Amino acid sequence: MNSLFKSAGIVVLAGAFVLSGCSGNGNSGKGSNNQANSSVQDANFNKTGLPIVNDPVTIKMVSPKAALAPVFSEMEIFKRLEKETNVKIKWENIPDTDYAEKKNLLIASEDLPDAFYAAGFTDYELINYGKDGTIIPLEDLIDQYAPNLKALLERRPDIKSSITAPDGHIYGLPSWEDNNLGTNPFFHVINKSWLDKLGLKVPQTLDEYTEALLAFKTQDPNGNGKQDEIPLSFMHMQWCMDIAGIFGAFGLPDNLEHRVVRDGKVIFTANQPEYKEALKYFNEKWYKQGLIDPESFTQDAAQYLAKGKTKDETLGSYIWWEIEEVVGTERSKDYVLLSPLKGPNGDQTIGRANGGGPGRAAFVITKEDKNPEITMRWIDQQYEPYMAAQIHWGPLDVVFKKDENGKLVNLPLPEGTSAGEFRQKVAPGSGGPGVITFEDFGKVVDMEPRAQQRAKDLEQYYNAYMEKENYPSIFFEPEELDKINKIEPELIKFVNTQRGKFIVDGNVDEQWDSYVKTLEKMGLNELMEIYQTGLDRYNANLKQ
Repeated sequence: MNSLFKSAGIVVLAGAFVLSGCSGNGNSGKGSNNQANSSVQDANFNKTGLPIVNDPVTIKMVSPKAALAPVFSEMEIFKRLEKETNVKIKWENIPDTDYAEKKNLLIASEDLPDAFYAAGFTDYELINYGKDGTIIPLEDLIDQYAPNLKALLERRPDIKSSITAPDGHIYGLPSWEDNNLGTNPFFHVINKSWLDKLGLKVPQTLDEYTEALLAFKTQDPNGNGKQDEIPLSFMHMQWCMDIAGIFGAFGLPDNLEHRVVRDGKVIFTANQPEYKEALKYFNEKWYKQGLIDPESFTQDAAQYLAKGKTKDETLGSYIWWEIEEVVGTERSKDYVLLSPLKGPNGDQTIGRANGGGPGRAAFVITKEDKNPEITMRWIDQQYEPYMAAQIHWGPLDVVFKKDENGKLVNLPLPEGTSAGEFRQKVAPGSGGPGVITFEDFGKVVDMEPRAQQRAKDLEQYYNAYMEKENYPSIFFEPEELDKINKIEPELIKFVNTQRGKFIVDGNVDEQWDSYVKTLEKMGLNELMEIYQTGLDRYNANLKQ
């Protein structure tokens, strides 16, 4: 079991998508201005217009990359940017599954690029790396060299507020698709063609779902004479692929942070009676009967997605952002979404994702960048609304065409390719720079068909059962973030590892009291006090 769960823990800070800051560090942004002055005086640099430089300049960037994505130098969108700007990017692309660890190693060894693209820095990292000068303040560079981003922040002061740290600096740039589609990341899918073949109805309750999974395992629904069916597969404690939503059948939905809000009170889910009962059920009714794919606790996205595309249909049920990306467009007609399942005591609820609003660390510039004004001009191109859409979904004439009104509308997908798979191949994706505001949808760009479908699915299957509150994106004081960072990473890693062990090995009743006491020794109560204080402060500010 140790090897099975050695990588199960994840670190999810409350401010993973929130930029915070610290004061009194003497980092006023003068360093970035001083760096800029020498280049501004260089006749090679154009402060406005294109190209950005007359003779090519190379900038080194590090970025995560999705499993199906090519190296960014081969992406059409970046080839076009290089041609237009005369700025050549030397990319170091790291697989997204390894990015956080390797990013930290690069910083620790001071082997820094000029910038991190789709940087994914936590609040704690932004504050501390801003404080020690690893990354530089950006507000003066925005003011002088980023007219697209400057106009966005003037038009949307809420976005500027979100990315401005308490010390007044901006250390990371925003990323946002303002479409409200992430309220429930966990879409629960089942193979309806198998249900029909076995004479079963679409499950409405947890027990009916369990009966369906058992039938999938034992009754050869794919008809190939082999017991190769996978009743249920997921990715343990991973974004949009986890069974966290199913915990709602026991009265308290879970999420990757194990933190929900009800009536203004912050609740840690992973020591509650409802959580305990869910673990017992999943062990006794699912794992012991062989209904859970054992690789659910260790597989990566590529392995997971491959299970939906085997020669013979073998996947009975799964969790993902949408149906098609796992099983493909042709096979997707065999599958349907499940509304939240009604639990043993009649509970039927789904969680509301924490956070919301723009990401705060889509792009950071490091102290190594000798031409930060060139870098800022380059990244600012990606905050022009039409380019922002192409950065997030893919380029004109590949993903989009312009209609008679100049709006970007979607071209047909390549045959046999899902929108999610295609997006990985042609665009750096939603974690990268660029903001598509609510006003841009329908005017600058059509919401992609799968996003339109997701909005309909949320309304049809989930919104009526969704929790009313969530934990918002909150600025924590540096001292609070220090305490969070000291307590939460190891605590969450422990919880996630134990969650997997309880589901696989059982022994929940026997080990529960010891587990809860360990959480308390690790600082859970202090951690929840910090989160409650932050929420109370946030709510009080809203009333002012």
